[in-house]
Amino acid sequence: MNLDLAIRKVPDFPKPGILFYDVTSIFTNPEAFGYVVDSMVELYKGENIDGVISVESRGFLLGACFSYKMKLPLVLARKKGKLPGKTISQSYLLEYGSATLEIHEADLVPGKRWLIIDDLIATGGTLEAVAGMIESVGAQVAGIFGVIGLPFLNYDAKIGRYNPKTLINYHSE
Repeated sequence: MNLDLAIRKVPDFPKPGILFYDVTSIFTNPEAFGYVVDSMVELYKGENIDGVISVESRGFLLGACFSYKMKLPLVLARKKGKLPGKTISQSYLLEYGSATLEIHEADLVPGKRWLIIDDLIATGGTLEAVAGMIESVGAQVAGIFGVIGLPFLNYDAKIGRYNPKTLINYHSE
């Protein structure tokens, strides 16, 4: 499948000069969505993974499908203030701002190996923040998955040690 044909490109979003690769168009295309989920399962079957952590919000859809198919627990990394109860939090820089993510402390089991799933890997800051929360409780990052990779933003400098995998890469803005 040519995944590039299923990905909407939006120029000047969220600000001028940024070309936004919109993964939501994959969700409206059952063939493309099925291809993505099946590809994730194929990439990680047989790997030592104890659970999945999905990043808000498009990562939730991917992580839910993957964790269901792989029979793994799913933990949500949400924007600050969205989770009730005791959380672990980590702030980070985006390519166009900053943000904070939180995970329920009770959901993040120490000693387990967690696969982090998001829709797109840009600078790696979001995923590095999630990895930091995982490691802060004595758990391990089993890997990182994103449908789309933007390696020209040098995400390997931040998350390369976690073996990030993508289904499609774009090499310039």
